[in-house]
Amino acid sequence: MILPEYDGRCGWYELLENVSAFPALEGDARFDTVIVGGGFVGTAAARRLAQNCPDERVLLIDALKLGQGASGRNSGFVIDQPHKRDLERADDPFKRKIVRLNRIAMEHLEQQIADFGIDCQWSHAGKYQGAVGPRGLKFLAHYEQLLRNFGESYERLSGAELRAVLGTDYYSAAIFTPGGVLMQPAALMRGLADSMPANVRVVENTPVQEIRRQTQGFTLKTPTSTLSCRRIVLATSIFTAELGFKKDRILPVMTFASMTRPLTDAEMACFGGQLDWGLTPADHAGTTMRMTQDRRLIIRNSYRYAPEYNTPAAILPKIRARHREGLDQRYPALKEVEIVYTWGGATSLSANFETYFGQLDEGIYSSGCDQSVGAARGTVSGLMLADMMCGKNTEALRDMQEVSGNPSCLPPKLLLRVGVPLRMALARFASRSEL
Repeated sequence: MILPEYDGRCGWYELLENVSAFPALEGDARFDTVIVGGGFVGTAAARRLAQNCPDERVLLIDALKLGQGASGRNSGFVIDQPHKRDLERADDPFKRKIVRLNRIAMEHLEQQIADFGIDCQWSHAGKYQGAVGPRGLKFLAHYEQLLRNFGESYERLSGAELRAVLGTDYYSAAIFTPGGVLMQPAALMRGLADSMPANVRVVENTPVQEIRRQTQGFTLKTPTSTLSCRRIVLATSIFTAELGFKKDRILPVMTFASMTRPLTDAEMACFGGQLDWGLTPADHAGTTMRMTQDRRLIIRNSYRYAPEYNTPAAILPKIRARHREGLDQRYPALKEVEIVYTWGGATSLSANFETYFGQLDEGIYSSGCDQSVGAARGTVSGLMLADMMCGKNTEALRDMQEVSGNPSCLPPKLLLRVGVPLRMALARFASRSEL
């Protein structure tokens, strides 16, 4: 069985101060519901379930510390609009359901941040989608047409207009959409963990190794305890298959990011752009960029098939060199600004671009295959799982069920080990002008 590992390289998490401690579980215990996985799905499900059923005992258990896993390793976007493949679907009612659900997620997160004073650089900064050359401009034109047809507000900016924001003339054009949010993901996850309702117990550094069905409910084995419960939420993303569910239907793909040290005053003057912006590529295989509120540049590109789920240290120097090249192309005057962190984060994809949501088996609930939009999708699906479990038949739950599907079966792993890297290599070659 493969378990999550923390590599100590994620800049978001390493920059946190005074991280709280939730002890590992020792000894046997019983709960009404056990939620396995403390990411966006798990934290949202735990909070909503505790609110829906205040007399129940809920356990939120994670193999790592909350914020060290995939939810604390993303680029820090919470996207309100349909993203990538979802935006390209022809059915406008389908897309409007996604928008409503994403905005429910954003409102929920913002309410927790306000209620509990979570310091996570939460910002209604919107999102830029940028193009470098002719290939990117073609994708950008398609994106603009989709937004226009969908009736969502946006602004198209020229390269000169972008220069004042991004501090570089590397991009030819971009489309700005105002509804997106930027944040520090590891700080957000820690804040959510620290503010759980009283009937939620948080346990960290305790991997669940086995699930067994009993006459009434389940037992879960960890290295130091046996848990009993009536029902389970598997908020385990790519590790769901390791616990026996959705086998051969979840494609684990890892993307890589690097973060610089903060720019000095002199370097900021040379940079000449603004703080607190985020840009995703018009070409799906292109480069994501962030400038944080604390003056750090973040660059994210490079993908790999990750059947071992974790980050092999041996590949990081090559990834960091690739990121260095990307930064130097955009900011040649900032070559002396060191990269201080490089990390990988795994996401769960499906071959047919379908997400899944609902009951995996009697008493076992899950949501996954977020297609790289886990902050919004994970949050709202966690909320809706809790409502489903408590018999709350809301419009939002019906929307979630309607926009979810069944991930298709993947080819044998031997073929995946050859085919997926080849396809990624071809995509990188085709998109080389946009990197």
